[in-house]
Amino acid sequence: MTTSNVSSKVRTIGIIGAGFAGLTSAKVLKEFGYEVTVFEKETEVGGVWTSSRRYPGLGTQNVRSTYALSDYPYPKGTPEWPSGAQVQQYIAGYVKKNDLGTHIKFNEMITSATQDPATNAWTLTSESGATYNFDYLIVCNGIFSDPFIPTFEGEETFLAAGGRICHTTQFNNAEDARGKNIVVVGYGKSSCDVANALVGVATSTTIVARKLIWKVPKKFKDVLNYKMLLLTRMGEALFPYIDRKGFEKFIHGRGKVISKSMVGSVQSVITSQFKLNELNLHPHTGLDTIVRSTVSLASDGFFDKIKSGELVVERDATVIRMEPGFVHLSNGKKLPADIVICGTGFHQRVPFFSTEMHAKVTDARGNFRLYRQMLPLNVPNLMFNGYNSSFLSQLNAEMGALWIAAYLNGGLKLPSETDMNHHMNARLAWMEERTEGKHAKGTNIIPFSMHNVDELLDDLHLSVGPLVHAKEWLLPIDPRNYAKFTPQLRKRLGK
Repeated sequence: MTTSNVSSKVRTIGIIGAGFAGLTSAKVLKEFGYEVTVFEKETEVGGVWTSSRRYPGLGTQNVRSTYALSDYPYPKGTPEWPSGAQVQQYIAGYVKKNDLGTHIKFNEMITSATQDPATNAWTLTSESGATYNFDYLIVCNGIFSDPFIPTFEGEETFLAAGGRICHTTQFNNAEDARGKNIVVVGYGKSSCDVANALVGVATSTTIVARKLIWKVPKKFKDVLNYKMLLLTRMGEALFPYIDRKGFEKFIHGRGKVISKSMVGSVQSVITSQFKLNELNLHPHTGLDTIVRSTVSLASDGFFDKIKSGELVVERDATVIRMEPGFVHLSNGKKLPADIVICGTGFHQRVPFFSTEMHAKVTDARGNFRLYRQMLPLNVPNLMFNGYNSSFLSQLNAEMGALWIAAYLNGGLKLPSETDMNHHMNARLAWMEERTEGKHAKGTNIIPFSMHNVDELLDDLHLSVGPLVHAKEWLLPIDPRNYAKFTPQLRKRLGK
């Protein structure tokens, strides 16, 4: 199967979402000569980093140098671990630098995206009733845009008595917790970040964790930056990928003792550094469960606050019932609660698609069937970007935008439809098995960030070169090494 079968005269593209994926798509495709329009339901760019979604304590999991776009560094003075507000400001700077502001429609929530079966063109309808027509549609709404909040027995009486239940992304002001009893549901990064930030503001703060996961320190033994271990190709290679080649094939075969020993050493350091056994917070799993997307960066001072009793974690427990001012846990405890904050994940769906259109891009279990996490085979003139959650999501989005540009301009030679379907079937089965079903409907590629980038670049016949590739085995990924690909591809395609 070769590239797009649409005429080269087609040039209008609608992009839904102004996060990293939407903005890099707009920037790259504008450079390739397309007329792009980005629709953003918020008042500012940034996606998960916008002020309306930032919870107290939000910050990056990556250091500044790795969580950047290839041709746009962070401003001088930005801390090594940027806050949520600083990331949003960085993204806004990217928009200004690339003159994307006039291409973005803010406060414009798209409620419907329909396709003309005769022309394959798209009509987008917004909440205000306005309609827009495009030749292509790129879905960049993100896999963290639709919060999931569980239902709780007795929540009606809890709410009627003045209680509040919300998602972490809906809790945006720490002062709302002043003098209140806070219960946070979940043990992922957002749950622990917000709970950590509310200590000293709230009267009490308790995390209810159904299952503990591994927390990684910013610096191992307070010396070695975690980027040197987990944001390198070697760190990624410690976990078995679906396709193993070269050294990776060796360390997950005859040399498995090497990867097992390295992962075990890191696990021992974390256990000791955070005093997990003493605090009864050892997950009782191996660190290799990172392959199930169950690892997150530890919030500053998190374990110290647990040790001092300022922050409480109820492990292996769930909220089973609510009543006015209290929640009841599965371990038999009754906790005072004024606000329940849920870090319980997100729905994976495209809310502006009809049931019929959604069925065309997913399987019977709701998994997205997207070749390279971008291309649905059953719907022409439609692409996705940003449906590849990873530690290096911004670089994956940027390389994804290049892949889309090549696809639209006849610069890709794809496998046959049969082969692509076989590839997607195998990949979804592998993803589901390795994550124990927590693969975010086929959109979660953690921890295999660079594997995904490599696959996109291989399709484009682009490479950072053997020297850079070798350095990346021991040194953190530097996005600047990937800035050359846009001009290279434009030259190749005559754009």
